[in-house]
Amino acid sequence: MSNHCASCGKADANLKACKACKLVKYCGVDCQVAHRPAHKKACREKARELFDVQLFSQPKKKEECPICMITLPCSDAECTYMSCCGKQICSGCRYCLTREYCPFCNTATTTINEEKIKRLSERIEKYNDPTATFLLANYHRFGWNGLPVDQSKAFELFQRASELGNAAAHFHLGTLYSTGNGIELDKKKAVHHYQIAAMMGHTDARYNLGATEAENGNNQCAMRHLMIAAKCGSEKSLHYVKVGFRNGFVTKEDLEKTLRDYQAACDETKSEQRDRATAIARARE
Repeated sequence: MSNHCASCGKADANLKACKACKLVKYCGVDCQVAHRPAHKKACREKARELFDVQLFSQPKKKEECPICMITLPCSDAECTYMSCCGKQICSGCRYCLTREYCPFCNTATTTINEEKIKRLSERIEKYNDPTATFLLANYHRFGWNGLPVDQSKAFELFQRASELGNAAAHFHLGTLYSTGNGIELDKKKAVHHYQIAAMMGHTDARYNLGATEAENGNNQCAMRHLMIAAKCGSEKSLHYVKVGFRNGFVTKEDLEKTLRDYQAACDETKSEQRDRATAIARARE
């Protein structure tokens, strides 16, 4: 990249690059505005290219459970959030906890709805906790733990949690915009939030992107999304990758690599305790 302003040609070591495309530099806002008509097309093309690279990159692995030190499952449903101290543990370790106290802060666990809501609210007020904000949004959305259904409040909290960097909040915003449940239907905003969540490693958001692309006839793009999700351990995504292979949208090499990576992801998150917890949860359904 040149150290000359793309608009006025001035040479300066302190020029600032165009934030969207990184192709050119400017000495100030006035020069950037003046050069915009000439740069607009190339900027959009490069920005789209850079975004696609980010969108279709394999996300980082999830953190480890702080108790068993095994990678947390890709599904949030298989994790437990400790509202007393903000720690997140796997379902297997939660299943194995025999004492009714948090193993980190020694606070007594609770089944009382008012206390659950109080703890989440305190985490939000004191620490701006994105996970607590997301969970409280779900309480309002579905009327859980004694709260009345309040879609407006849920939407407000989902937005706040997403701004704080919670991937699941972006996913839920995507579902709300996709269905128009409590807010105005907006497919573009739905895809936008699914994309952000997917880049953060949310496999259900990635799956939904694949489904959306398939509905629009973009089968190759759909398979790229589904293969990424499958490599993170998403079983339902793997199923449709196999369907894509049978229909000629996935090569044999890509299928074989996806199968290997899927199995590796499952092995990394597998434990006897988690299997027991899953079996108990299914028996209760």
